[in-house]
Formats: sequence, structure tokens, C-alpha cells
Amino acid sequence: MPKVKQINHVAVVVDDMEKALSFWRDALGIELHELRDVPAEKSQVAFLPLPGSEVELVRPTTDDSGIAKYLSKRGPGMHHICLEVDDIEGMMNQLKAKGVHLINETARIAADGKKYAFIHPESACGVLVELYQI
Repeated sequence: MPKVKQINHVAVVVDDMEKALSFWRDALGIELHELRDVPAEKSQVAFLPLPGSEVELVRPTTDDSGIAKYLSKRGPGMHHICLEVDDIEGMMNQLKAKGVHLINETARIAADGKKYAFIHPESACGVLVELYQI
């Protein structure tokens, strides 16, 4: 049976990366590990690691991306929580069998080789949940 291992990250949608970094990096003192463009998701992501997890700041780079639509509808703030799993395909099959609505029917592969998929908020009490297999 597939298992959730840990919280991998919490993602926060921002409309101004420098303003967000002035809080998360400068005020809180969380070190910025990397600022990366993610063309597949039409976004820019700042990675701020913490022991066993990280905060990801996500800014849309186009007006037609999912992140841009989310930002225009809900404004800046928490976007999703990411759970690291040991078997993403097994977890997705288990969730489907329990009637959970997945946004991604199959796992996607990130540029760094990690597999990921999203669970629709309607199945998770209003929270967008990302599954991640490293």
C-alpha cells in the first residue's frame, strides 16, 4: 500500500517576487536556495528550504497560466500543500478507487525527474494537494 512520507513543501502564489522575498528571505531569514523559471508551468519559483521541507514562492510568468488564473481569482496566498509519497502511481490508483477527483490522470515528470500530480480541492476539503515522488 502506498504511503505519504512527509510534507515536501508549501507553495505560496505571489504577484511580486521581490516583495515576497523581502518577507520570507529578508524578514524571516529563510535562505533563498534557488530562483528558477519553470516554463512547463509558466511560472517562476523561489525555493526556500527548511529542515525536512521548504516554502516555494510561485509567480506566474504569463497571463494565461493556471497560476495566473488562480492569482486573479483568489489573490496572493497559499496555493497548495505538497505531500511526498513513496509510490505516486499506487497512491493515485488508491485515491481513484476511493472516488477522489484528480486533476492529473497520470503523473507528470518535472525537469528534475520528480513525478508529480495534483488532487482537486473539491476532494480535499478545499485544499489543492500535490503528490510528489522523488
